[in-house]
Amino acid sequence: MPPRLVGHQGSLTGKQFAIGATPVTLGRNGDNSIVILGGNVSRFHAEVRREGHGFVVYDSGSSNGTRVNGTRVTSHELQPGDLIEIGTETFRFEAADAMETILDLSVPLPLRHSPQATVTAGPVLNVTVSGGGPVGLSFALLLEHLMGHRVAITVHDGRWTQDGPKVVWKSEGQGNVRRQQVVTVQSRQYLNLPEEVQQRLFRGDAFSEMWPVGPDSIRGRSPRNLRIAYIEDTLLELANEKPDRIRLVPAAFDPAEHQKSGTTDHVLAICEGGRSRTREYFADKFGTADKSIYSLHGQHVQDVVLGLRVKSTLTDPMTVLLTVAQNRFLLNALRGEGFLNMRLTDAEAAEVVGIDPVRHVFEECIASRPCVMGRDDHGDFQCSTHSTLFLPAMVKGSALWKRVLEGLALFSVAEKDLSAVTAFRLDMVQRPRFTTRLYATTPSSPGTYGFLLGDAANAIHFWPGRGLNSGLGSAISLARSLDGAWTGRPFRDADFARHEAAMSMLQYRHKSRAWNTMITTDENGVSLPIKEKVARSIEENEGKHVDRAAAVDALMERLRSIRGRLASRLPGMPDDPTLRNHLESLNSSTLHTLWESGAWDTLIVGGEEVDIDIFYRQDAPATTATTRTPATP
Repeated sequence: MPPRLVGHQGSLTGKQFAIGATPVTLGRNGDNSIVILGGNVSRFHAEVRREGHGFVVYDSGSSNGTRVNGTRVTSHELQPGDLIEIGTETFRFEAADAMETILDLSVPLPLRHSPQATVTAGPVLNVTVSGGGPVGLSFALLLEHLMGHRVAITVHDGRWTQDGPKVVWKSEGQGNVRRQQVVTVQSRQYLNLPEEVQQRLFRGDAFSEMWPVGPDSIRGRSPRNLRIAYIEDTLLELANEKPDRIRLVPAAFDPAEHQKSGTTDHVLAICEGGRSRTREYFADKFGTADKSIYSLHGQHVQDVVLGLRVKSTLTDPMTVLLTVAQNRFLLNALRGEGFLNMRLTDAEAAEVVGIDPVRHVFEECIASRPCVMGRDDHGDFQCSTHSTLFLPAMVKGSALWKRVLEGLALFSVAEKDLSAVTAFRLDMVQRPRFTTRLYATTPSSPGTYGFLLGDAANAIHFWPGRGLNSGLGSAISLARSLDGAWTGRPFRDADFARHEAAMSMLQYRHKSRAWNTMITTDENGVSLPIKEKVARSIEENEGKHVDRAAAVDALMERLRSIRGRLASRLPGMPDDPTLRNHLESLNSSTLHTLWESGAWDTLIVGGEEVDIDIFYRQDAPATTATTRTPATP
């Protein structure tokens, strides 16, 4: 009879689970070989795997620990009769006899009987990560969680600096302007991160839940809003605590230097963002990106968005309702504080410039870097890097600045509560592949596979809010693929077929969603960018008499319809008098432009989401099912 775990105490008493070449995993998640229910059991709590001539139980970094014969362990070489305790369940390790699984006749006799004998660690997977943002650090932490002693990870990022024994993010004075934008992380992604990561991220009042549940909301968990800088700080803090398996290098990754030095890496994960230099260095390996699929009439569609750091006094339900009802402004906030994003017309985008007050010359740093211009002691918006001032806010009568102030009014933001201005240039391309062999195996090197993750793989227009979620999905997929494929031998393309399929699905799902937030149709059914529809509305109505009552009535009808869809999933929606009074505070041309911009097309962009679990689920219980919820707002 093969070696096995036998339920000794608890609800699984008497049940037998054979242990073969594939590790046996234990935990609360339905993907485990042995599913254990209970609040004190982690999603992926522990695993038992064959190593050398025996079997070893490993705790997977669980909160409440794994005990063998009453003693808490991180790893333990099993002997027949050992009792493994996880939560309220106890399992007995059994073999036909003491020699069957933990011994081999070729092993010298003294080693067989030595209680101090150690388990051979086996081959170690060497992984380098270029880019230590949320995706790169999440990937490193998840891979370390899954593989433990079987992996060694090095993460490079030039935005870090050494501070005593720790690596920390550089300050603004050191040339690193931290990202204070708020992002929405879906539960499908954050529930697949290690439990210790979830516990650190979602502590205290670090997050809020302002968006209703949708197809990406699994196990009844809501999407959660967090500030990017907080995510980065928390993940880097965790990585600093694992120096034995995660090495942090406060310097940008140099692919040319890395190649010259003779790489010993099995894996290079490229997580540097949409402007990745490492990806461009290996462009001939990953293939040429295609712009045509995101073009209209031969022109690559691009949006310029003005980012306004604000504090709103509106409730979250009203913020969501006003955001979904039009395509000109988007507010994503954490308890009212966040960025109000304004979609610009081409003419408005041309006005997004700074001026050097000393040399009296114009600079495009805010639009081309992009730089963040914070409000100074004089009330001006100044770039700390280039000492430029935001010109539209300084020019009396600036049409763009008047429209910015109207956007603030839409979300009840006082002008004094606008603290910074920046800009984003957004477009998308179709990538032919995300996985490639960078270096072949040689007698002195193991061969290196390269992977594009996060924005380096799929830079997404943030209007539908799926950029970080796509990045986390890519990190989860690759970590699981590496964990399952690593045996010590050189990798093959076939080892990553599931990961490549998952990446292609992520690209299609999220970019198709984003494309539908960049384009619309005119009255004749002809496709055009939403920014052009906004521009036409401004041109047709600016300075002219607009039927104010008709514009308010039309927007009220749209708001009622959206409220009817969301009310069951988002309590606290404003009533009609509250909405009407709010709309009456806006000027007529703004009301008309909001109407003309159209509501979010939630029908086309809604529906099922990419479930990474389907690519890696093994022998899931028949009762396990994907949660189906209504479409996103």
